[in-house]
Formats: sequence, structure tokens, C-alpha cells
Amino acid sequence: MGSDGMKQFDSAGVDIAYLDTGAGRVKPPVLLIHGFASNVETNWVNTGWVYFLSKAGYRVIALDNRGHGQSQKLHELTDYGAPLMAEDARRLLDHLSIARAHVIGYSMGARIAAFLALAHPERVDHVVFGGLGINMVRGLAGTGPIARALEAESIEDVSNPTARTFRAFAEQTKSDLKALAACIRSARAPITAEMVASISAPVLVAVGETDVIGGSADELAKIIPGARAITMAGRDHNRAVGDRTFKAEVLAFLEGR
Repeated sequence: MGSDGMKQFDSAGVDIAYLDTGAGRVKPPVLLIHGFASNVETNWVNTGWVYFLSKAGYRVIALDNRGHGQSQKLHELTDYGAPLMAEDARRLLDHLSIARAHVIGYSMGARIAAFLALAHPERVDHVVFGGLGINMVRGLAGTGPIARALEAESIEDVSNPTARTFRAFAEQTKSDLKALAACIRSARAPITAEMVASISAPVLVAVGETDVIGGSADELAKIIPGARAITMAGRDHNRAVGDRTFKAEVLAFLEGR
């Protein structure tokens, strides 16, 4: 167990780091799945999510996705993809003997949460898609520039503004750039409108108002029977993560209010 409270487990041969905290007076626990180039600390600890959910009485589980944070860095394209990463999340629940959890995913983590809810519906109680709206089914336009930005010798060689933002964030989170490039170049398993409509768990879609990466929360929620959508006013993709409204709405959703 690391000094920062992270533990490790073997997910079918891949070393995955995770956090398990909170007294857990409220059932079921909450599983948090972070976004691309992020990690548990950046996405969930520093934004106050772990503290907020623990204080509300939840046991909080969060994993560093493969290739990210303190988890194993893999460099092959076949080592990645949301369906595969969803199995890491499912194995973590198995490892901790958790039958069923609420799942909150942000950005890439929302894609992973969707695959988890589709492949293992009995394990997912409520699911929150944060930072990913209609672009979940539309797909991300051209990941090539982002991969090339991550592989560039220096950030100075990156001219594409969006790709440069990703490179800067990856450097800020001290990420393994080769692992991230492999992760984003890996076959992006498509999620169709039909697939997302078949998710049986209650769904909340939450996206920042100016988030061009995630796209409209309302448009995605319309496709999913019974889903709710919230938009965080004046927030972009990165600034929506720790938003107070986002936290309050998620808590109300998990508590069935």
C-alpha cells in the first residue's frame, strides 16, 4: 500500500492501482473511473469527490486505469480499449467482493462505465456519465493528432491546439506518454445509440456547458429511457469535474431524490 493510500491488485496479469476508502454506511459503494491522461488523484481526490462522497456515507473505490497513474504501463495497442478496461473495473469489484456498485465515470471513464453497465448489468446500480454527452455515440473525431502530440519529442513541436492541450495535461499528470499514445490509438470500440439505450441501470448524464469534447448531455439522455441530464453552467471539459452542482446532483441521483 502506497503512502498515499493506493493499493495494488492483479487484473488478469495487469497490475492495477486503486483507492478504497470511506466507512461505507450507505449501500452500495461508489466506483470512480477517471478520464484519459488523468488518474485517481487528479480526477477524484484533488477535485474533492472522494472527500465529498465519503462524507455522505459512501465507501469509495477508485482505480488508476491501465496505462495511467500508478497502474502498469502497457505499450501495445491490444492492451487497451474501453471494453478491456471495463473488465479491470469489474475484476476490482470481484477482488473487493463487491457485488454491486454505483459507477461514476468521467470522459474516457464514462465510456468505460458504459461498457461495464452493458457487459455486467447486475454489477451496476446507478451510473453517471460525466464529461461525455452525445459524443459517446458519435465518437471522438480524429484521435491521430492527439496520439502524435503525445509521441512528439517536445510539446514545442505540437501546433494543433486541442492536441497540445492533451499533451500539456499528460505532462502535468506526469503520465507515461507512450502508454497514453497506445491507449488512444487502440481500436475505439463503438457505442451505438441502440447499445446505450439498452443500459438497464438508472443513468445521469452531466456535462459542462462549454464542453466541446463531451457534447450535449441532453442529446445523450434523450436516447436512454429514463435518463436525466444536467449541464454545469459556464464549465468546460476540465473545469466541470469538480463543479459543486455536479456533486450535489450526483448525490441526489444516487439517493433517488
